[in-house]
Amino acid sequence: MAPFWIWQQPDWPNFSWNAEHLAPLLRECVQAQGRLMGMASSVGASLSAQSELDALLQNIVTSSAIEGEQLNVGSVRSSLARRLGLEQLDGNHVSQRSEGLAQLMLDATQHFEEPLTLERLLDWHAWLFPDQDTALATRSMRVGTLRGDDPMQVVSGRLDRPTVHFEAPPRHGLERQVDSFLDWFESSRNQTGLDPLLRAGVAHFWFVTLHPFDDGNGRLTRTITDLALAQGEAQAIRFYAMSASILEDRSGYYRVLENSQKATLDITEWLAWFLQTLLRSLQQAMTRIESVLGKARFWQAHRQSGLLAEQTKVLNRLLDGGERGFEGGISAAQYQTVAKVSKATATRHLAELLEKGCLQRLPGGGRSTRYRIRHPDDALT
Repeated sequence: MAPFWIWQQPDWPNFSWNAEHLAPLLRECVQAQGRLMGMASSVGASLSAQSELDALLQNIVTSSAIEGEQLNVGSVRSSLARRLGLEQLDGNHVSQRSEGLAQLMLDATQHFEEPLTLERLLDWHAWLFPDQDTALATRSMRVGTLRGDDPMQVVSGRLDRPTVHFEAPPRHGLERQVDSFLDWFESSRNQTGLDPLLRAGVAHFWFVTLHPFDDGNGRLTRTITDLALAQGEAQAIRFYAMSASILEDRSGYYRVLENSQKATLDITEWLAWFLQTLLRSLQQAMTRIESVLGKARFWQAHRQSGLLAEQTKVLNRLLDGGERGFEGGISAAQYQTVAKVSKATATRHLAELLEKGCLQRLPGGGRSTRYRIRHPDDALT
């Protein structure tokens, strides 16, 4: 009988791929990675720390969202911020769940030089599901240990007629399978001819196919991916969140995994999807950092402009959102709403911002007059 699941192939897990097919996409990712690192190096320490916090937070929240779990963003942010030394917060403001997730992410990224052992992996799983969380403690699930003897399947549809999308390797021999993965993960760090980005893609696919735990396999898989990427870049600071890009194409993520897990050991299709998703996350990070740099340049240019609190509020709103919500520029009426001032005051404030070079008037007149940020490097009009 022909193998149905990829792990039933006789040569499992000797993966292969079409390097020539992947080469252009891999080159794009490497170039984008280099540009992002260059941009990040030009960001000041305080802005760099904030950008890293934002990326880590986005990674944690979206990785859970892929599994359908909505986290308390404020609680996770507080846990991360305290660990990064950005602010001191009352411990009552965070949950054990948030603490565990923050500890997991920072252990993977800040301690990227440490080997990934079974003991470390089991600790990660325990942090993912802290015993103190009563909502999780009521579930019948092994925490900090490999899964039980029941078949591990990913299913959907009716209970009486489920659709099996994937079945993981059986429990018997799972320790040996996990050990093989961990041995490869360590030895492949210095493997000649294996690009670090492809290594991260292979690690992602291999571990999620093993599915070694009762729950949390997807989140630990993406944590291992972050670890592999940090190792490839040889730096702990993270400026992009790949989980966010996976969430954007969640259906595509599950589809390509299912197709590849039912196919041969040639995982070119998976690696192509992985690199495309990674490239998108790198590009989005560059856009965010450019926005951070642009905002810093703007306030540096206007540090002595003597702006009112209401004016600063509106300008920050425009700068933080990339003028999102004001794609056609902000009108006097919108200024009035955001700043909570009268119509006459809004008109006066806008005139002052024009005079000080903070805003520029867009074509049009009368009630349709709109304004947008004038960046320091904008050509004078």
